[in-house]
Amino acid sequence: MFDDILDNYLRFLESLTVEHFIRLFWFYIFFEFLRYFILEFAVLNLWKLSKFFNRGKYEKAKKDFWFEYPLISIIIPGKNEGKHLYKLIRSLNEQTYRNLEIIVVDDGSDDDTEIIGRDLEKAGLIDHFIRNEVRGGKASGANTALRFTKGKYIVHLDADCSYDRDAMEKIIIPFYMDKDVAGVGGNVMVRNYKESLVTSLQAIEYYDTISIGRVVTSYLGIYRIISGAFGAFRADALEQVKGWDIGPGLDGDITVKLRKLGYKIKFEQEAVCLTSVPNTVKKLTKQRLRWDKSLIRFRVRKHKDVLIPNQAFSFLNFFAFLENITYNLILNFKWYIYLIDMMANYPSQLINIIITNILLYTFTNFMKFVVYSLYRARTNASYTYFLIYIPCMVFYFGYYLRVVRTIAYIQEFFFKRSYKDPWNPEKTSVHAQRMKL
Repeated sequence: MFDDILDNYLRFLESLTVEHFIRLFWFYIFFEFLRYFILEFAVLNLWKLSKFFNRGKYEKAKKDFWFEYPLISIIIPGKNEGKHLYKLIRSLNEQTYRNLEIIVVDDGSDDDTEIIGRDLEKAGLIDHFIRNEVRGGKASGANTALRFTKGKYIVHLDADCSYDRDAMEKIIIPFYMDKDVAGVGGNVMVRNYKESLVTSLQAIEYYDTISIGRVVTSYLGIYRIISGAFGAFRADALEQVKGWDIGPGLDGDITVKLRKLGYKIKFEQEAVCLTSVPNTVKKLTKQRLRWDKSLIRFRVRKHKDVLIPNQAFSFLNFFAFLENITYNLILNFKWYIYLIDMMANYPSQLINIIITNILLYTFTNFMKFVVYSLYRARTNASYTYFLIYIPCMVFYFGYYLRVVRTIAYIQEFFFKRSYKDPWNPEKTSVHAQRMKL
Protein backbone atom coordinates (compact mmCIF):
# COMPACT_ATOMS: atom_id res chain seq x y z
CA MET A 1 0.00 0.00 0.00
CA PHE A 2 2.85 2.37 0.88
CA ASP A 3 4.50 1.65 -2.49
CA ASP A 4 1.27 2.53 -4.28
CA ILE A 5 0.95 5.82 -2.37
CA LEU A 6 4.59 6.67 -3.09
CA ASP A 7 4.27 5.81 -6.77
CA ASN A 8 1.10 7.87 -7.06
CA TYR A 9 2.76 10.79 -5.27
CA LEU A 10 5.82 10.74 -7.53
CA ARG A 11 3.59 10.82 -10.59
CA PHE A 12 1.73 13.74 -9.03
CA LEU A 13 5.00 15.67 -8.60
CA GLU A 14 6.08 14.94 -12.16
CA SER A 15 2.81 16.34 -13.49
CA LEU A 16 3.07 19.65 -11.63
CA THR A 17 3.60 22.78 -13.72
CA VAL A 18 4.35 26.18 -12.21
CA GLU A 19 0.77 27.32 -12.80
CA HIS A 20 -0.62 24.12 -11.30
CA PHE A 21 1.67 24.40 -8.28
CA ILE A 22 0.50 27.96 -7.59
CA ARG A 23 -3.13 26.90 -7.98
CA LEU A 24 -2.78 24.01 -5.53
CA PHE A 25 -0.62 25.72 -2.91
CA TRP A 26 -1.71 29.35 -3.09
CA PHE A 27 -2.34 29.59 0.62
CA TYR A 28 1.18 28.46 1.51
CA ILE A 29 2.85 30.64 -1.14
CA PHE A 30 1.05 33.93 -0.62
CA PHE A 31 -0.05 33.85 3.00
CA GLU A 32 2.59 31.76 4.77
CA PHE A 33 5.92 31.62 2.91
CA LEU A 34 5.75 35.21 1.63
CA ARG A 35 4.75 36.75 4.97
CA TYR A 36 6.48 34.51 7.50
CA PHE A 37 9.75 33.94 5.73
CA ILE A 38 10.48 36.26 2.78
CA LEU A 39 9.17 39.51 4.30
CA GLU A 40 10.30 38.56 7.79
CA PHE A 41 13.79 37.73 6.55
CA ALA A 42 14.02 41.06 4.67
CA VAL A 43 12.98 43.04 7.77
CA LEU A 44 15.41 41.11 9.98
CA ASN A 45 18.27 42.19 7.72
CA LEU A 46 17.16 45.82 7.92
CA TRP A 47 16.94 45.48 11.72
CA LYS A 48 20.44 43.99 11.84
CA LEU A 49 21.81 46.88 9.77
CA SER A 50 19.99 49.35 11.97
CA LYS A 51 21.57 47.84 15.09
CA PHE A 52 25.00 48.14 13.51
CA PHE A 53 24.58 51.80 12.54
CA ASN A 54 22.95 52.69 15.86
CA ARG A 55 25.53 51.02 18.10
CA GLY A 56 26.96 54.42 19.04
CA LYS A 57 23.49 55.67 19.98
CA TYR A 58 22.96 52.53 22.07
CA GLU A 59 26.24 53.03 23.96
CA LYS A 60 25.32 56.66 24.67
CA ALA A 61 21.89 55.60 25.94
CA LYS A 62 23.56 53.03 28.18
CA LYS A 63 25.89 55.66 29.63
CA ASP A 64 22.99 58.08 30.18
CA PHE A 65 21.06 55.35 31.98
CA TRP A 66 23.93 54.52 34.33
CA PHE A 67 24.66 58.20 34.91
CA GLU A 68 21.06 58.91 35.96
CA TYR A 69 20.79 55.62 37.86
CA PRO A 70 16.98 55.78 38.16
CA LEU A 71 14.94 53.81 40.66
CA ILE A 72 13.20 50.86 38.98
CA SER A 73 10.11 49.51 40.70
CA ILE A 74 9.56 45.80 40.13
CA ILE A 75 6.00 44.63 40.73
CA ILE A 76 5.13 40.94 41.11
CA PRO A 77 1.39 40.26 41.43
CA GLY A 78 0.07 36.72 41.67
CA LYS A 79 -1.90 34.06 43.48
CA ASN A 80 -0.38 30.92 45.05
CA GLU A 81 3.13 31.77 43.84
CA GLY A 82 4.88 31.05 47.14
CA LYS A 83 6.92 28.16 45.74
CA HIS A 84 8.45 30.46 43.12
CA LEU A 85 9.26 33.53 45.21
CA TYR A 86 12.65 32.53 46.68
CA LYS A 87 14.08 31.61 43.27
CA LEU A 88 12.71 34.77 41.66
CA ILE A 89 13.98 37.12 44.39
CA ARG A 90 17.41 35.46 44.26
CA SER A 91 17.43 36.10 40.49
CA LEU A 92 16.57 39.78 41.07
CA ASN A 93 19.17 40.23 43.82
CA GLU A 94 21.85 39.01 41.41
CA GLN A 95 21.09 41.71 38.83
CA THR A 96 23.90 43.89 37.52
CA TYR A 97 21.64 46.89 38.13
CA ARG A 98 21.03 47.41 41.84
CA ASN A 99 18.75 50.44 42.25
CA LEU A 100 15.64 48.28 42.41
CA GLU A 101 12.47 48.41 44.46
CA ILE A 102 10.70 45.04 44.71
CA ILE A 103 6.98 44.87 45.50
CA VAL A 104 5.12 41.55 45.82
CA VAL A 105 1.32 41.43 45.87
CA ASP A 106 -0.40 38.31 47.14
CA ASP A 107 -3.79 38.23 45.43
CA GLY A 108 -5.81 36.15 47.90
CA SER A 109 -3.52 33.10 47.98
CA ASP A 110 -4.45 30.00 49.93
CA ASP A 111 -0.95 28.49 49.97
CA ASP A 112 2.09 29.66 51.95
CA THR A 113 2.69 32.79 49.83
CA GLU A 114 1.93 35.11 52.77
CA ILE A 115 4.40 33.39 55.11
CA ILE A 116 7.16 33.40 52.48
CA GLY A 117 6.43 36.99 51.43
CA ARG A 118 6.51 38.26 55.02
CA ASP A 119 9.82 36.45 55.60
CA LEU A 120 11.33 38.02 52.48
CA GLU A 121 10.16 41.46 53.55
CA LYS A 122 11.48 40.99 57.10
CA ALA A 123 14.86 39.86 55.73
CA GLY A 124 15.06 42.98 53.56
CA LEU A 125 15.09 40.99 50.34
CA ILE A 126 11.97 42.76 49.07
CA ASP A 127 10.72 46.26 49.84
CA HIS A 128 6.99 45.63 50.23
CA PHE A 129 4.77 42.61 50.64
CA ILE A 130 1.08 43.42 50.20
CA ARG A 131 -1.75 40.95 50.70
CA ASN A 132 -5.22 41.24 49.24
CA GLU A 133 -7.39 39.05 51.44
CA VAL A 134 -9.98 38.72 48.69
CA ARG A 135 -8.79 37.75 45.21
CA GLY A 136 -9.25 40.53 42.66
CA GLY A 137 -7.38 39.12 39.66
CA LYS A 138 -4.06 39.89 37.95
CA ALA A 139 -4.97 43.47 36.98
CA SER A 140 -6.12 44.23 40.52
CA GLY A 141 -2.86 42.90 41.94
CA ALA A 142 -0.75 44.91 39.48
CA ASN A 143 -2.68 48.10 40.19
CA THR A 144 -2.38 47.54 43.93
CA ALA A 145 1.39 47.27 43.56
CA LEU A 146 1.43 50.34 41.32
CA ARG A 147 0.09 52.51 44.14
CA PHE A 148 3.17 51.74 46.25
CA THR A 149 5.81 52.29 43.56
CA LYS A 150 8.28 55.19 43.66
CA GLY A 151 10.38 54.37 40.61
CA LYS A 152 10.70 56.24 37.34
CA TYR A 153 10.20 52.92 35.55
CA ILE A 154 7.89 50.04 36.43
CA VAL A 155 8.80 46.46 35.54
CA HIS A 156 5.99 43.88 35.65
CA LEU A 157 7.14 40.30 36.27
CA ASP A 158 5.55 36.89 36.67
CA ALA A 159 6.62 35.06 39.82
CA ASP A 160 7.35 31.76 38.07
CA CYS A 161 10.09 33.25 35.87
CA SER A 162 13.82 33.86 36.24
CA TYR A 163 15.95 36.51 34.55
CA ASP A 164 19.43 36.97 33.08
CA ARG A 165 21.72 38.94 35.39
CA ASP A 166 21.66 41.96 33.07
CA ALA A 167 17.94 41.70 32.19
CA MET A 168 16.78 44.75 34.19
CA GLU A 169 19.55 46.87 32.72
CA LYS A 170 18.87 45.74 29.15
CA ILE A 171 15.11 46.31 29.27
CA ILE A 172 15.44 49.95 30.44
CA ILE A 173 18.07 51.17 27.94
CA PRO A 174 15.55 51.55 25.02
CA PHE A 175 13.83 54.31 27.03
CA TYR A 176 17.07 56.30 26.80
CA MET A 177 17.36 55.77 23.05
CA ASP A 178 13.97 57.38 22.32
CA LYS A 179 12.06 59.68 24.68
CA ASP A 180 8.76 58.66 23.06
CA VAL A 181 9.10 55.02 24.17
CA ALA A 182 6.64 54.24 26.98
CA GLY A 183 6.87 50.45 27.10
CA VAL A 184 9.49 47.79 26.40
CA GLY A 185 8.89 44.05 26.16
CA GLY A 186 11.46 41.52 27.28
CA ASN A 187 12.44 38.36 25.43
CA VAL A 188 10.66 35.37 26.99
CA MET A 189 12.23 31.93 26.47
CA VAL A 190 11.15 28.49 27.61
CA ARG A 191 12.95 27.13 30.68
CA ASN A 192 11.32 23.67 30.89
CA TYR A 193 11.83 22.77 27.23
CA LYS A 194 12.99 19.21 28.06
CA GLU A 195 9.94 18.37 30.16
CA SER A 196 7.73 17.00 27.37
CA LEU A 197 7.08 17.09 23.63
CA VAL A 198 4.61 19.92 24.27
CA THR A 199 7.23 22.10 25.99
CA SER A 200 9.85 21.39 23.29
CA LEU A 201 7.46 22.52 20.56
CA GLN A 202 6.61 25.66 22.52
CA ALA A 203 10.33 26.42 22.90
CA ILE A 204 10.72 26.42 19.11
CA GLU A 205 7.58 28.56 18.81
CA TYR A 206 8.98 31.09 21.29
CA TYR A 207 12.31 31.25 19.41
CA ASP A 208 11.04 31.45 15.84
CA THR A 209 7.52 32.89 15.99
CA ILE A 210 7.15 34.92 19.16
CA SER A 211 10.66 36.32 19.64
CA ILE A 212 11.58 36.81 15.98
CA GLY A 213 8.07 38.06 15.23
CA ARG A 214 8.42 40.70 17.94
CA VAL A 215 11.81 41.79 16.61
CA VAL A 216 10.18 42.34 13.21
CA THR A 217 7.06 44.13 14.46
CA SER A 218 9.11 46.29 16.85
CA TYR A 219 11.37 47.41 14.00
CA LEU A 220 8.31 48.22 11.86
CA GLY A 221 6.71 50.16 14.72
CA ILE A 222 3.71 47.83 15.04
CA TYR A 223 4.73 45.74 18.07
CA ARG A 224 1.44 45.14 19.85
CA ILE A 225 1.87 43.15 23.08
CA ILE A 226 4.27 43.48 26.00
CA SER A 227 4.39 40.16 27.82
CA GLY A 228 3.23 40.23 31.43
CA ALA A 229 6.11 37.88 32.24
CA PHE A 230 8.62 40.67 31.54
CA GLY A 231 7.57 44.18 30.58
CA ALA A 232 8.87 47.64 31.47
CA PHE A 233 6.91 50.89 31.46
CA ARG A 234 7.41 54.57 32.15
CA ALA A 235 5.65 55.32 35.44
CA ASP A 236 4.15 58.55 34.12
CA ALA A 237 2.70 56.75 31.09
CA LEU A 238 1.11 54.08 33.29
CA GLU A 239 -0.45 56.86 35.35
CA GLN A 240 -1.93 58.36 32.18
CA VAL A 241 -3.64 55.10 31.19
CA LYS A 242 -4.64 54.42 34.83
CA GLY A 243 -2.85 51.08 34.98
CA TRP A 244 -4.16 47.72 33.89
CA ASP A 245 -7.74 46.90 32.93
CA ILE A 246 -9.31 43.56 33.81
CA GLY A 247 -8.09 40.67 31.65
CA PRO A 248 -7.54 38.04 30.36
CA GLY A 249 -5.55 39.75 27.63
CA LEU A 250 -4.50 42.63 29.87
CA ASP A 251 -0.94 42.58 28.49
CA GLY A 252 -2.05 43.39 24.96
CA ASP A 253 -4.69 45.78 26.25
CA ILE A 254 -2.30 48.05 28.15
CA THR A 255 0.07 48.02 25.16
CA VAL A 256 -2.73 49.26 22.92
CA LYS A 257 -3.77 51.92 25.46
CA LEU A 258 -0.22 53.31 25.45
CA ARG A 259 0.00 53.23 21.65
CA LYS A 260 -3.30 55.12 21.38
CA LEU A 261 -1.77 57.97 23.39
CA GLY A 262 0.95 58.27 20.74
CA TYR A 263 3.69 56.45 22.63
CA LYS A 264 6.11 54.00 21.03
CA ILE A 265 6.45 50.40 22.17
CA LYS A 266 9.69 48.47 21.70
CA PHE A 267 10.92 44.90 22.05
CA GLU A 268 14.35 44.26 23.57
CA GLN A 269 15.62 40.89 22.42
CA GLU A 270 18.65 40.88 24.74
CA ALA A 271 16.60 41.34 27.93
CA VAL A 272 16.01 37.65 28.57
CA CYS A 273 13.42 36.00 30.79
CA LEU A 274 13.00 32.25 31.29
CA THR A 275 9.51 30.91 31.94
CA SER A 276 7.93 27.50 32.46
CA VAL A 277 5.26 26.78 29.85
CA PRO A 278 2.33 24.32 30.04
CA ASN A 279 3.62 20.74 29.91
CA THR A 280 0.48 18.95 28.67
CA VAL A 281 -1.86 19.44 25.74
CA LYS A 282 -4.76 20.05 28.12
CA LYS A 283 -2.95 22.84 29.98
CA LEU A 284 -1.65 24.40 26.77
CA THR A 285 -5.10 24.36 25.18
CA LYS A 286 -6.55 26.13 28.21
CA GLN A 287 -3.83 28.81 28.02
CA ARG A 288 -4.15 29.39 24.27
CA LEU A 289 -7.94 29.57 24.37
CA ARG A 290 -7.52 32.39 26.88
CA TRP A 291 -4.85 34.14 24.80
CA ASP A 292 -6.76 33.87 21.53
CA LYS A 293 -10.05 35.15 22.92
CA SER A 294 -8.30 38.43 23.70
CA LEU A 295 -7.94 39.23 19.98
CA ILE A 296 -11.73 39.39 19.64
CA ARG A 297 -12.30 41.05 23.01
CA PHE A 298 -9.69 43.78 22.70
CA ARG A 299 -8.79 44.17 19.01
CA VAL A 300 -12.21 43.64 17.41
CA ARG A 301 -14.42 44.89 20.24
CA LYS A 302 -12.85 47.19 22.86
CA HIS A 303 -10.27 49.01 20.71
CA LYS A 304 -12.03 48.89 17.34
CA ASP A 305 -11.78 52.71 17.21
CA VAL A 306 -8.15 52.25 16.13
CA LEU A 307 -9.50 51.17 12.74
CA ILE A 308 -11.66 54.29 12.34
CA PRO A 309 -10.13 57.56 11.02
CA ASN A 310 -10.55 60.31 13.61
CA GLN A 311 -8.52 63.08 15.25
CA ALA A 312 -6.36 60.59 17.12
CA PHE A 313 -5.92 58.31 14.09
CA SER A 314 -2.49 56.71 13.72
CA PHE A 315 -1.50 54.83 10.59
CA LEU A 316 0.92 52.61 12.55
CA ASN A 317 -1.78 51.62 15.03
CA PHE A 318 -4.20 51.03 12.17
CA PHE A 319 -1.65 48.88 10.34
CA ALA A 320 -0.73 46.97 13.52
CA PHE A 321 -4.38 46.09 14.12
CA LEU A 322 -5.04 45.31 10.47
CA GLU A 323 -2.02 43.01 10.25
CA ASN A 324 -2.97 41.27 13.50
CA ILE A 325 -6.63 40.77 12.54
CA THR A 326 -5.78 39.74 8.97
CA TYR A 327 -3.18 37.11 9.77
CA ASN A 328 -4.60 35.76 13.02
CA LEU A 329 -8.34 36.00 12.40
CA ILE A 330 -9.23 36.38 8.72
CA LEU A 331 -6.54 34.07 7.33
CA ASN A 332 -7.26 31.55 10.07
CA PHE A 333 -10.71 31.10 8.52
CA LYS A 334 -9.30 31.55 5.01
CA TRP A 335 -7.37 28.33 5.56
CA TYR A 336 -10.67 26.46 5.87
CA ILE A 337 -11.75 28.04 2.58
CA TYR A 338 -8.52 26.74 1.04
CA LEU A 339 -9.23 23.28 2.44
CA ILE A 340 -12.78 23.32 1.04
CA ASP A 341 -11.40 24.56 -2.31
CA MET A 342 -9.04 21.58 -2.50
CA MET A 343 -11.70 19.09 -1.40
CA ALA A 344 -14.24 20.42 -3.91
CA ASN A 345 -11.98 20.86 -6.92
CA TYR A 346 -9.25 18.25 -6.45
CA PRO A 347 -10.75 15.39 -4.41
CA SER A 348 -8.71 12.71 -6.17
CA GLN A 349 -5.46 14.58 -5.43
CA LEU A 350 -6.27 15.55 -1.84
CA ILE A 351 -3.83 13.09 -0.23
CA ASN A 352 -1.01 14.29 -2.50
CA ILE A 353 -1.85 17.93 -1.76
CA ILE A 354 -1.79 17.30 2.01
CA ILE A 355 1.53 15.44 1.78
CA THR A 356 3.07 18.25 -0.29
CA ASN A 357 1.81 20.90 2.13
CA ILE A 358 3.35 19.01 5.04
CA LEU A 359 6.68 18.75 3.20
CA LEU A 360 6.62 22.43 2.18
CA TYR A 361 5.88 23.64 5.70
CA THR A 362 8.45 21.27 7.21
CA PHE A 363 11.13 22.48 4.80
CA THR A 364 10.27 26.09 5.63
CA ASN A 365 10.38 25.39 9.37
CA PHE A 366 13.83 23.81 9.06
CA MET A 367 15.05 26.72 6.93
CA LYS A 368 13.67 29.32 9.38
CA PHE A 369 15.17 27.58 12.39
CA VAL A 370 18.63 27.48 10.82
CA VAL A 371 18.60 30.91 9.14
CA TYR A 372 17.09 32.71 12.14
CA SER A 373 20.00 31.52 14.28
CA LEU A 374 21.82 34.51 12.77
CA TYR A 375 19.33 36.87 14.41
CA ARG A 376 18.51 35.30 17.78
CA ALA A 377 20.03 36.78 20.92
CA ARG A 378 20.65 33.24 22.15
CA THR A 379 18.88 30.01 23.00
CA ASN A 380 18.98 28.21 26.32
CA ALA A 381 19.75 24.90 24.60
CA SER A 382 21.83 23.64 21.68
CA TYR A 383 20.26 23.99 18.25
CA THR A 384 20.75 20.31 17.53
CA TYR A 385 18.45 19.41 20.43
CA PHE A 386 15.48 21.01 18.66
CA LEU A 387 16.14 19.74 15.13
CA ILE A 388 14.40 16.41 15.74
CA TYR A 389 11.25 18.28 16.79
CA ILE A 390 11.02 20.48 13.69
CA PRO A 391 8.92 17.94 11.68
CA CYS A 392 6.28 18.09 14.43
CA MET A 393 5.90 21.86 14.09
CA VAL A 394 3.71 21.62 10.99
CA PHE A 395 1.12 19.70 12.99
CA TYR A 396 1.55 21.95 16.03
CA PHE A 397 1.20 25.23 14.08
CA GLY A 398 -0.83 24.17 11.09
CA TYR A 399 -3.45 22.03 12.75
CA TYR A 400 -3.49 22.09 16.56
CA LEU A 401 -3.03 25.84 17.13
CA ARG A 402 -5.29 26.67 14.19
CA VAL A 403 -8.15 24.60 15.63
CA VAL A 404 -7.65 26.10 19.09
CA ARG A 405 -7.72 29.63 17.63
CA THR A 406 -10.89 28.87 15.70
CA ILE A 407 -12.66 27.59 18.82
CA ALA A 408 -11.50 30.62 20.83
CA TYR A 409 -12.67 33.11 18.18
CA ILE A 410 -16.10 31.50 17.91
CA GLN A 411 -16.49 31.29 21.69
CA GLU A 412 -15.59 34.94 22.18
CA PHE A 413 -17.29 36.44 19.15
CA PHE A 414 -20.67 34.80 19.71
CA PHE A 415 -20.68 34.01 23.44
CA LYS A 416 -18.13 36.39 25.07
CA ARG A 417 -16.63 33.47 26.93
CA SER A 418 -13.61 35.44 28.21
CA TYR A 419 -15.91 37.00 30.82
CA LYS A 420 -16.57 33.52 32.19
CA ASP A 421 -12.90 32.49 32.35
CA PRO A 422 -11.95 31.36 35.91
CA TRP A 423 -8.57 33.05 35.35
CA ASN A 424 -10.39 36.10 36.78
CA PRO A 425 -12.72 36.19 39.79
CA GLU A 426 -16.36 36.21 38.74
CA LYS A 427 -17.06 39.59 40.35
CA THR A 428 -14.31 41.32 38.34
CA SER A 429 -15.44 39.71 35.10
CA VAL A 430 -19.02 40.84 35.71
CA HIS A 431 -17.74 44.37 36.35
CA ALA A 432 -15.56 44.27 33.22
CA GLN A 433 -18.46 43.16 31.04
CA ARG A 434 -20.71 45.86 32.47
CA MET A 435 -18.05 48.50 31.80
CA LYS A 436 -17.23 46.99 28.36
CA LEU A 437 -13.59 46.50 29.34
